[in-house]
Amino acid sequence: MRKSAIMFAILAGLVIGATAAIAQMVDGEVTKIDEEAGKITIKHGPLKKFDMDAMTMVFRAKDPAMLKQVKPGDKIRFEADKVNGQFTVMKVEKKK
Repeated sequence: MRKSAIMFAILAGLVIGATAAIAQMVDGEVTKIDEEAGKITIKHGPLKKFDMDAMTMVFRAKDPAMLKQVKPGDKIRFEADKVNGQFTVMKVEKKK
């Protein structure tokens, strides 16, 4: 019985670690917003998830409403993913 509890704890740790690696927030600065196209341009730090160096790039917004939460010049933290082959901002929050 004790072995199964240990194995469960190890497995739970691996799942939590994998989830943390997948969903990582990255620092950035909004440089442009195109509400009509549903896109945001962000100058960002390295995106380790995609093995990508720091750069400025255009992302599609998962939810166009999030584009109303920020403006050019805002320092942000964001989470990105690749959806249908396009880099997409899944979550964005202003840095305080």
